[in-house]
Amino acid sequence: MTAHPDRTVLRGGIVVDGTGGDSREADVEILGDRIGVIGDIPAQEGDDVVDCRGRLVMPGFIDAHAHADGAVFRSDVQLALLRQGVTTVIGGQDGVSYAPGDGVWASRYFAAINGTHPTYAGGGVAELLGTYDGTTPLNVGYLVPAGTVRHEVMGMATGRADAAQLTRMQRLVADGLGAGALGLSTGLDYVPGIFADADELAQLCAPLAPAGALYVTHMRGGYETNTAAGIQEVVAICAPGTAHDGVRGHVSHLHVDADDAERLLTEAAASGADLSFDMYPYTRGCTLVSMAVLPPEYSAMDVDEAIARLSDPAERARLRDEWFPTVAHKPSLGPDWPSMIRVGHTPAKDWAWAPGRTLAEIADRRQTSVEEATLDLLVAGRMEVNAVMAVRDERPVENLAQLFAHPGHTGGSDGIFIGAVPHPRAWGAFGRFLGTYVGRSFTWEGAAVHLAARAAERFGLADRGMLRSGAAADVAIVDPATVTDAATYDDPQQPVRGIDDVFVNGTHVLRGGGLTGALAGRGLRRSNQTAPLSRTAAPAGTS
Repeated sequence: MTAHPDRTVLRGGIVVDGTGGDSREADVEILGDRIGVIGDIPAQEGDDVVDCRGRLVMPGFIDAHAHADGAVFRSDVQLALLRQGVTTVIGGQDGVSYAPGDGVWASRYFAAINGTHPTYAGGGVAELLGTYDGTTPLNVGYLVPAGTVRHEVMGMATGRADAAQLTRMQRLVADGLGAGALGLSTGLDYVPGIFADADELAQLCAPLAPAGALYVTHMRGGYETNTAAGIQEVVAICAPGTAHDGVRGHVSHLHVDADDAERLLTEAAASGADLSFDMYPYTRGCTLVSMAVLPPEYSAMDVDEAIARLSDPAERARLRDEWFPTVAHKPSLGPDWPSMIRVGHTPAKDWAWAPGRTLAEIADRRQTSVEEATLDLLVAGRMEVNAVMAVRDERPVENLAQLFAHPGHTGGSDGIFIGAVPHPRAWGAFGRFLGTYVGRSFTWEGAAVHLAARAAERFGLADRGMLRSGAAADVAIVDPATVTDAATYDDPQQPVRGIDDVFVNGTHVLRGGGLTGALAGRGLRRSNQTAPLSRTAAPAGTS
């Protein structure tokens, strides 16, 4: 047999291939950027052999919801993701990201969520995807962000789009899909998505079904208290028999009681809507501080205008006397809101001590009211302040596990990498899926489906998510005895343990737990895979 000049053999591991079938001991051949033979592979001179005995050889995981659009070029972020076994991240989330357009508005508005992109200089989805080719060790897929599209056409107008504006927005969506975008995303609690009604969203979804692309939504009105209304709007857009028949839907970071979620998803399926969802294994969230504590109109303002208003004594008095008392009545917060909001990031150097502290603790340190301290924080940080948000209902592991077992679930971290004390989900989500929920929500075979194969199917990445001959060689090698998350709310930037070797497009990008320096990642373009989600739920522990 002729030796292949670029062959790697993963020797003696337990192959968990992503099909949901039984795992088996086998060797895995990597030829170039593809999987070759899986089975008993004779040695050849020149082979690069990786000893996988005692470890699982799994398809590289796909983070179905990540805010790594700009951060993926950072080595610490690359290490955080690869140590989780993640080989592909899906960006363009929540309706806001860099393309189409010059990226300036999105970089300012989502500065505390996505940050800035180091090289994107404007254009469209094709140009943005090109920035990920050979420049990072991870693959990046992208959703056309509907809020960015609306901003390109309508700015911060709050009214309904007219026919001409809808046509222009549809064209931007279609152009993005033509360049390889995986679908369309909305963020209906963010601006300007909050101004778009269901009819406008349905019109923007019109190009999706012919392209086999996915509608991905951060639903309107929050989650815990308004999930039913949010799901109803998604169903109205994705239900069969409408002008936009055939649009497949995906709910971002679904967080609600498992019984309620299962009932709503069952009702959606009965209507004919084809829905999946992602969900991360934590109960606390992360968002912009301004979004949590200021009136909604502030989100629509230019940063300079917002800072000018927040610096005005009369406006501060109005907010203190009239607005802040209403924050205590928000269903997701309540009267303890100053202790529930813990700052994760501010760019203000004089406030470098603030990340990791709650608003109540910040006010105590500054010996002022929490309202004044919060406004000072936002002004100093020019609104670029995010926070980890505690919740009033810390649902137990068993409740989360019930929903992770649902056949519509895909793994997503909602990872935000901006900040000195970020949410630990960015560093630990997939390690927690494996270390805590294998045996509760799914088997190892089921984990490969939930964390890789199903996302590949839903997002149209036909050659990824499974280990099979001819597929892209994205591979995570997992030690089942030791894999676990190490990141905590107090110490969130700790990498996952138990995943030390990862391949992306056939290249060993993580070796012995460290980056190799190889930049084998690509901007992933959509394939034409459009298979609907299976309606048959597997029993918990085997899904």
